[in-house]
Amino acid sequence: MSWLDDYNAKLATAADAVAIVKSGDRVYYGGNAAIPLALVEALAQRRDELEDVQLSHVLLLGKDLLSEPGMEGHFRHNSLFVGPADRKAVNDGRADYMPIFLHQIPRIFTESVIALDVAMIQVSPPDEHGFMSLGVECLASKAAVHSAKKVIVQVNPQMPRILGDSFVHVRAVSHIVEHEHELPTLDPKPATEVEKAIASHILPLIEPGATLQMGIGGIPDTVYESMEGNLELGIHTEMLSDGAMHAIERGVVTGSRKTLHQGKVVITFALGTKELYDYVDNNPLIEAHPAEHVNDPFIVSQNDKMTAINSAIEVDLTGQVCSDSMGPYIYSGFGGQVDFIRGAARSKGGRPIIALPATAKSGTLSRIQPFLKEGAGVVTSRADVHYVVTEFGAVNLFGKNLRERAELLISIAHPDFQSDLEVQAKERNLLG
Repeated sequence: MSWLDDYNAKLATAADAVAIVKSGDRVYYGGNAAIPLALVEALAQRRDELEDVQLSHVLLLGKDLLSEPGMEGHFRHNSLFVGPADRKAVNDGRADYMPIFLHQIPRIFTESVIALDVAMIQVSPPDEHGFMSLGVECLASKAAVHSAKKVIVQVNPQMPRILGDSFVHVRAVSHIVEHEHELPTLDPKPATEVEKAIASHILPLIEPGATLQMGIGGIPDTVYESMEGNLELGIHTEMLSDGAMHAIERGVVTGSRKTLHQGKVVITFALGTKELYDYVDNNPLIEAHPAEHVNDPFIVSQNDKMTAINSAIEVDLTGQVCSDSMGPYIYSGFGGQVDFIRGAARSKGGRPIIALPATAKSGTLSRIQPFLKEGAGVVTSRADVHYVVTEFGAVNLFGKNLRERAELLISIAHPDFQSDLEVQAKERNLLG
């Protein structure tokens, strides 16, 4: 049988395809901009027929029908990275959150820590050889496809064909559902004055020939926007954004001096505008690889001058970084922060950077605190933290004792909070 005959034999409606999901099954479905919407909607229609179906996934964008009130008992999320779609369900106790380093997510499937019954993935149409690209989200989807007993793919003509280690063949899937819809987009916002100030302190830390990792948000976009000239920068990152695309187009990023995947922009997923999705389609410059490769700290460290820029919710005076919760309230996840901070720290000439605004809640709350909030989780330990940057400066905590760390962090806190932080540091015996 040719692959095309196999493809046609496996064609099904969304309702017929998700009929293979049984009560008690463990299901993985793609996230970010690759959520298989037709399959999710069809599965939600089966609510009353199913009980105790566990759903594992990374970040979900938009509204998620399977985490709506009334779905409890039928579906329960096991979120590997919490987002707006499932945040309320997690914090209400209707869904679960698994703290995990991004590069280790594929292992929980390949080693049957979670033995998947079904994987639901969105893909591009097959090429002339029967290979379908995982498109804008390669993170853990390939591991899920190889590990699940049954695989349903939603073929969407609007899914870009991204090159790299990001393909699944027609023969590897159980059911094929053709359904076209626009991919979720993320439109960049104009930079704030605080973001511009933070970027101005980060830019001197980025050396010509460095390889960059940056994620989502105003600070990474502003850093990319602020860079000019042929810096011969490379990109090895979990997320590709519009800011990165524009830096490539301006000639700031060439990848010519990369020591790993030279000349290639290496990613696990893309999230941005329609322009970005068109740009990555069949573009030989861009390679998508699974998270177990892109995010492995050992792999990351093979990029000389690896410069990793990540955000935080709060930092305490000893350098502990909380990035996934506000006190006990789960906000996001570990993601790739520790992966890249550790990888950059091991890199020759690497620079691990935590960047955050000095305040929150319209300037009424310092993000640099004497203690992390009660219930807050430490994502990046104080031994892992090197550079910390706010709009008031950049400091390097590597090789610094607790007293020196407190002094440095207070120096980049908002001036309105520095006196109080000094008093509290003295009460903790951090300052004499």
